[in-house]
Amino acid sequence: MRPFDPRLARYARATVPYLLACVLLGTAAAALVIAQSWLLAHAIAALTVPWALLAVFAARAALAWLQEVAAHRASAGVKAQLRATVLHAVTGHAERSSPGVAAPDEVGVAKRPAPGPMQHSPVEHTPSGGLAALVTRGVDALDPYFARYLPQLVLSLIVPVVVLVALFSLDPASAVIVAVTLPLIPMFGVLIGTYTAARTRRQWRTLSLLAGHFSDVVSGLATLKVFGRARAQLDQVERVSEDHRKATMSSLRIAFLSALALELAATLSVAVVAVSVGLRLVHGGLPFETALFVLILAPEAYLPLRQVGTQFHAAQEGLAAAEEIFATLPPATARDAQAAPGLVRRKGTPEVVFDGLVARPGLLPLDLTLEAGTSTALMGPSGSGKSSVAAVLLGLVEPASGRVLVDGTPLGEGTDWESWRRAVAWMPQRPYLFPGTVAENIALAVPGAPEDAVREAAAATGTNPDLVLGEHGHGLSAGQRQRVALARVHLRCALLPVTVLLLDEPTAHLDATTELDLAHGITRLAATRTTLVITHRPSLAHQTTHTTHWPTPNTPKEALL
Repeated sequence: MRPFDPRLARYARATVPYLLACVLLGTAAAALVIAQSWLLAHAIAALTVPWALLAVFAARAALAWLQEVAAHRASAGVKAQLRATVLHAVTGHAERSSPGVAAPDEVGVAKRPAPGPMQHSPVEHTPSGGLAALVTRGVDALDPYFARYLPQLVLSLIVPVVVLVALFSLDPASAVIVAVTLPLIPMFGVLIGTYTAARTRRQWRTLSLLAGHFSDVVSGLATLKVFGRARAQLDQVERVSEDHRKATMSSLRIAFLSALALELAATLSVAVVAVSVGLRLVHGGLPFETALFVLILAPEAYLPLRQVGTQFHAAQEGLAAAEEIFATLPPATARDAQAAPGLVRRKGTPEVVFDGLVARPGLLPLDLTLEAGTSTALMGPSGSGKSSVAAVLLGLVEPASGRVLVDGTPLGEGTDWESWRRAVAWMPQRPYLFPGTVAENIALAVPGAPEDAVREAAAATGTNPDLVLGEHGHGLSAGQRQRVALARVHLRCALLPVTVLLLDEPTAHLDATTELDLAHGITRLAATRTTLVITHRPSLAHQTTHTTHWPTPNTPKEALL
């Protein structure tokens, strides 16, 4: 694990001015160390206490206070930026993976990572409990890193060099001894730190597992109680908690042992300097005041390195959490740009061709042409792979074989997926809903959408934008969930250059009257766009230009398994 992760400066700009402040304060602290040692040696030799020495003590205290203030302010800014970046990654992934918008698991297909541009965002592979642990305790664990470790790291780079220069100017022999023994401290630190880093990463993974498991148990507690399995989860939580306790105590044990090793190395090194100075002082080869100065100053060369080794362990949990955060973020998460709603011009509708497409192994090939500006209903039994076709069209999975052509150009490597997905509005079977108002859930389709546009989309689908939802959309019926999902499609069509509609069972769970109302709205949206409607409802299929049954009615059931 690196002493400083440059990705912190990339994702959290508050880090940069703080590093500059650390360098300036560290340089001032090094100069005060030299002044304090010289004044203290002079005071002991003359048996007086000069006022300058008291002023140096006060200046060092003031620098320590400034360092604390700068550290905590920088830490607060960095934590806020990292939390915002992770939350942006979560919501941004929802928008990228589902132009509708949908949660990553709504496709209903077995996902597998695809190479190149089709590879999934790491966000979707992180459990919700793990994400909660990252943005709370994980980010908070960076406090020791910024408040203690990073300032000490800067001091460990500046103070030893300044001390060596000062020693060499008065006693070259002592400077040589310090220069030879000084590397022992970082050498032991690296050896112990490498071992500690692995233990700390294990501790953090155990904590993430515990958080994820506990979150899943809480969210599914009602179901567990219905089937009498709630108490059985206690053993699992207890086992993971015990693993976390053991990992934490193991890390602490190594931290204490490493502090002892560094103290021992520094003490022996200072002892060598003291013996050399004492022998030369006895034989008259070194003035008394200079000998005192060397003896007082020599430990200051080792002190920052010892302390950085100690603070390294305190910062390990934060660094391990930062590693998880950076592994969770997609490469350009913090740089994703949203086009201003209403400022983009709609391009011509494309022709989409499925050429022998096998979305995933075991499915039958699909040959289908979606003519530009027309609507096509794709009908078939459950499990035939219709939703998998939608996933391929969105670039969420790589097809097992075959290809998808858009105006004759294959979708795949080299495709600008961000631009393509902005041109698609997707309504999934199971729309993702989060706690908040219906209006906020609709606005997820186009972040930053004007409030009047959101309310117009809600009115077009008969939803109440002011209704407050609970976890996972609690408070809405299945049909109302579909209305919210369709409202997202309306919003995207109103504000973005949508040329392709992808509707997966848009009228599922609706009664006949409501289905007819929404079908008319879908027809209006599809009038100027290339549209694929995946449905079981013949009544909705009759509203489209073309209807395709896939697999064919005489396909053996064994072929669908």
